[in-house]
Order: sequence, then C-alpha cells, then structure tokens
Amino acid sequence: MFYNLNNMSGPNLHIIKDTKIIFLLFLTVILIPFSARSQTKEAIAKQGEGIYRLLTRNGLPPEKYLNAFIEINQERLGPGNMLFAGRKYLLPDKSETGEIKTSKNILNLDIFGKNYSKVEIISNQLNGAVYHLMSGHGGPDPGAVGKYEGRLLCEDEYAYDVTLRLARNLIQNGATVYMITIDANDGIRDDNYLKPDKNEKCYPNHTIPINQLRRLKQRTYAVNSLYKKHRGQFQRMIAIHLDSRSHSENIDVFYYHDQRSEKGKKAARILQSTFQEKYDTHQPGRGYRGTVSSRNLYVVRNTIPVAIYIELGNINHQRDQQRFIYPNNRQALANWLTEGLITDFKTNK
Repeated sequence: MFYNLNNMSGPNLHIIKDTKIIFLLFLTVILIPFSARSQTKEAIAKQGEGIYRLLTRNGLPPEKYLNAFIEINQERLGPGNMLFAGRKYLLPDKSETGEIKTSKNILNLDIFGKNYSKVEIISNQLNGAVYHLMSGHGGPDPGAVGKYEGRLLCEDEYAYDVTLRLARNLIQNGATVYMITIDANDGIRDDNYLKPDKNEKCYPNHTIPINQLRRLKQRTYAVNSLYKKHRGQFQRMIAIHLDSRSHSENIDVFYYHDQRSEKGKKAARILQSTFQEKYDTHQPGRGYRGTVSSRNLYVVRNTIPVAIYIELGNINHQRDQQRFIYPNNRQALANWLTEGLITDFKTNK
C-alpha cells in the first residue's frame, strides 16, 4: 500500500519508494504571523451538530480553527465542549485565528478519509523525527467494549481514530509517521458512534492473528524492522488504548513506559504535564490525575524505539466516554498529544 505523495514541491522533500511505506516527508515552510481581534461573525448550531461539523459547514477547516473556536466560545459550550442546538456561536475570522500559511506543500493521503486526505504541511519543527503509531487491538480483537446510550463502543475503533488524528498532526509538522495498525476503509470519522469492523491490518499489510501473543509479536516486529531503516534518527513508538474498569471509576489519561528507559519516563512526564497545563487552561479547578508509571507490557518492553503507552480513559465510565465519543474531544486529545511530542522532540533527543 503506497500512499500518493503527489502535488508536492520543495527541494527538501524525500520519499522512500518502499511499496509498503506509509508517510515520510521533510519540508521547509513559510510561517505568517497573525494578530488577534474581536470576532463578530456568528453561526447557529443545528441539532446533533458538533464543533467539527459547524466549522466545516461554515468553510473553516476544523484542524486549523478548533482551538480558536473553543477559546472564543468557552462560556457558551457545554460539557466536553458540546454545542447546544439553536445557540449562536462566534466564528473565528479566517485571517486572524492563527491560520498558518505555507508554501503550498500539500500531501494527498487517502488513509485519512475523503474529508481529511489533503494534508497541508504547516511547520518543519518535527523534521528528523520518526513515529511508529500503534492503536490498540483491531482485526479479530475489538479490545475493551463499553456501552453508551445503548450503543456499543469498541476500543479499537476509538483508539484508531485518535491515532489517525495524531498521525495527521505529526505529518503537518514535518514528521515521518508509520501507522502500525491500518484500516484502509476507516479514515478520520466525525461521528459520535464509530461502527466496528474487523478489517484492520498490521503494517505493511498483514492479517492480524487471533492469538494475542502472536498479535503482539507481529506488531513488535513491524516497529523494530522500521526502526532499523531509520537507525540514528529520533524515534518514538506510541501505543494508544482505552482502559476497561468498573462503571464507577473515573480516570484521566495516563501513561506507561519501560522501567529501563529514562527517556521513555521523561517523554511520558512531558505528555502528562502538557495535559495538566491544558486542563488548567480550559477547565480551571477541574484538576488532573493522570499518572506516569512503568509497566511490563510486551510492546513497551520489546520494541526498540523509546516507547510510550497511553490509556485515554475508562470505556465503561460515562464521563470518560465523553472524552472520546465526541469527535472534537478526540481531536483535542490528538492536539494535546502532538504538543507534548513536539516538546519531547525538542528537549529529549
């Protein structure tokens, strides 16, 4: 599976012509500063509409304007940044929201789905960084299963959607990204309820086995083979999961690392502090209890790159479910992880 990297320009672009390659790019971009002014244009939220759909309906790419929208509408939003049908919301101005202009470096990557396949490179601050992104479970194994309003929630679908959003963010900032778990049919989805399927593959295009140990070995081998291709570069393996606990246990995003890896511990603490800062900003007084600890997990212990294993929440707790059911929350998770990983790259080489 080779992803189309046409429509690109710039002397710093390098493409590895591996028939199974996922993403690779090194680009130089031009950043245009912006100024902030009061916003006056408004839109009325429709029934069942989230921030992503409202922005898209009004011609504003959500990946660029989400944070600005939340910032100028903080007092109008409900729990989980929910929109209220019939309420008016301020729209960010296209020229004054921090939109980053580039030198027209755009990738066409079908894996992200038709609404997100065009990926504009907005910075080069992750040039030289390689990420191996492993969303949990998939194929014959849906992972943890919860229920929300009578609907089944499968861990593999929500972990994959957040992982795709993270991959897209990292690419936009100049990183090399490999999706270790791949679903060619499921791009980024802006639905609350993600339909489960069993057609996920393991990089490059291997059927995922039913046996758990074989499945873990298969993914570990994929990461380690790619690591050798990029030996000497900054590399990270990021595994994304949802936990399964009692219905009464509300947990925050938390992180595991290999007990032998000081860099892994430091990277996990950077992600933890990033989330702490974000919650302090967007939900002051809420508090954040996400932990960092070592754990003897197979993929963390056996993959060669520095590994961080992330649990996004308890799939059985209603408040935790809202963290990943709403697409704007899934994007916020990806955005915050991206910020933390950028800090990690700059400080933890």
